[in-house]
Amino acid sequence: MATFTAIQCKKQSASSMHGVIDYVKQEKKTRWGNALLVTGSNCVPQSAFIEMQMTKERFRKTGGTQFYHFVQSFSAEDDITPQEVNAIGLEFAQRQFPDFEVVIATHVDTGHLHNHMVVNSVSHKDGHKLHQSYNDLLTHRKVNDQICLAHGLSVLDECDPRKKKKRMKPGEYQAGLRGDSWKLDLIQAINEALEYATDRESFIENMELEGYEVSWFPNRKHITFTCPNGRKCRDSSLHDETFLKENLEALFLYRQATGFRPQTVEPDEGWLGELASGWFQVLANLEHDDEWQLPAPPTWTDSKQLRREAIKKMALSQKFSGGQHWEQTM
Repeated sequence: MATFTAIQCKKQSASSMHGVIDYVKQEKKTRWGNALLVTGSNCVPQSAFIEMQMTKERFRKTGGTQFYHFVQSFSAEDDITPQEVNAIGLEFAQRQFPDFEVVIATHVDTGHLHNHMVVNSVSHKDGHKLHQSYNDLLTHRKVNDQICLAHGLSVLDECDPRKKKKRMKPGEYQAGLRGDSWKLDLIQAINEALEYATDRESFIENMELEGYEVSWFPNRKHITFTCPNGRKCRDSSLHDETFLKENLEALFLYRQATGFRPQTVEPDEGWLGELASGWFQVLANLEHDDEWQLPAPPTWTDSKQLRREAIKKMALSQKFSGGQHWEQTM
């Protein structure tokens, strides 16, 4: 199913626009063979930020909203290559934002191919400011469906609010092996976001960059994730204790106490395993420091740990061999 989602970018500044462009253009996310799947509409990807800034300055519109960020996702069931995904993204940008500079970056490092689009808020043609509403998003989604159907791809069925949502069944993980489980995509996105996160705020920002909304409030027991396809999922429905709110809070407290370095790959025993193994050393180092009051180390049952390891193997299978489209041939 091809979906189109607007990413809420609360931080609107030149530096935040620069950061988002750099994020979506990351080589490890966009490299496919010898090519980097990053293109530009009305701009050169390598100098897109400079060109966008020059457009704002030329028309003296450097304030307010700086950019818009969208994610265009494709189903693993679709017979499509990463190059075709990037071409579809470029076609969409040229059709919907013909007078604006747009960076289109195709990410190939997850279980489903998807495009990130970063759109300048000022037209390079006449300087008028781009404004986006909910109705504009609906129009984008209709155009996205039209383009995808023209390319023989599937699209998302319209949501029926009268239908009750079903809880996740164990069989969905078997579906994940075929690359069509949105929950496994969510698990993978959370693990990748945790590689860069030192606290709650950076974790939420990392998730938003991948098209996920995170509802995490002090007065609520659970975290709720909203996926790019519109589905919602609580932390308690992910069948992995790592992602429970209290455990993520403990993990970030531990990281702040130990000087965690971003881009740390998840250890074999998982984030909770890392937390538990280093906890007592942290307590020993901080036992005379009244500023730190760490909660008890996390624990789990053997059955839950075995289930976690099984889920992790499935997620890795989805990432590295989840279908013929992901197998690079020489």
